[in-house]
Amino acid sequence: MYVCLCKGINDKVIHQAVVSGEVNSMRDLRQQYGVASQCGCCKNCAKDVLHEALEQRSTQAGKETQLPVSVCYT
Repeated sequence: MYVCLCKGINDKVIHQAVVSGEVNSMRDLRQQYGVASQCGCCKNCAKDVLHEALEQRSTQAGKETQLPVSVCYT
């Protein structure tokens, strides 16, 4: 879905930018992609998508840092 029509930015671009570590805040999103820098109509939607992507990244990072546990009773 398109988030910012003025700049042609969709939710997939935002998710990819968050996963790559390129974007961590609305400020980063505005500086890197120009989101919410013209008409501003996309600001709330962009925030929602950004927060969703950040939550997914932190959840994924939490899963990756867990060590596998196996117990051997001999």
